[in-house]
Amino acid sequence: MSFNICPLSKISLTMKNGFFFFVLALLFSTTTQAQDKKAKTLLDAVTAKIKSYDNIVIDFKYSLNNLKENINQESKGNVTMKGNKYVLNLMGVTKIFDGKNNYTINPEDEEVAISKVNENDDTAITPSKLLTFFNSGYKYTWDIPQNVKGRKIQYIKLVPNNAKDQRKEILLGIDTQTKNIYNLIEVGRNGTKTTLTVNSFKINQPLSKNQFTFDASKYSKYYINKLD
Repeated sequence: MSFNICPLSKISLTMKNGFFFFVLALLFSTTTQAQDKKAKTLLDAVTAKIKSYDNIVIDFKYSLNNLKENINQESKGNVTMKGNKYVLNLMGVTKIFDGKNNYTINPEDEEVAISKVNENDDTAITPSKLLTFFNSGYKYTWDIPQNVKGRKIQYIKLVPNNAKDQRKEILLGIDTQTKNIYNLIEVGRNGTKTTLTVNSFKINQPLSKNQFTFDASKYSKYYINKLD
């Protein structure tokens, strides 16, 4: 009968290796928690800054890419926001949300579609939620920094908590000095990548009393399509 005896030196080495990896895992966990805390602190600062504005006017560039489908689109747009109300102009279409109804005005088809908006839909990043959508429904982590023309842009990675969400992840670029959002990169599970980059960010602008009011008299020749 023979016995396999493990030398003491090997046992000691195994214990040392185990302890080393334990410490390494602990340090990694602590670093990750610290970075997540940094991400939360920065997102909270962005939210506080946004809430301090009476209104916001943004000019932006929008792009959509999907290599598999050979899709590559770019367009410029602008949006004016006050509270949850907004006027959005993109790709020749105007969308007005007056706090109750959403009006989609399409001059090419001479049609106005009227519908109600579900503001509680966490998966829909509407203009009024664009700058604060990240406050719930996502796991966030500290990502890479970038230097853009002298501006330090810090990225926060957002992963939807809902497993059925068609978005794989969202990268939110934040100007660390102004605490304003610089860009938003959305990556879909189907390979589609959409990017919104802020070209101009203005606050507290003088707005018309009817800024967010749909004037039906301007579209008397349009077909009015009530979806609800």
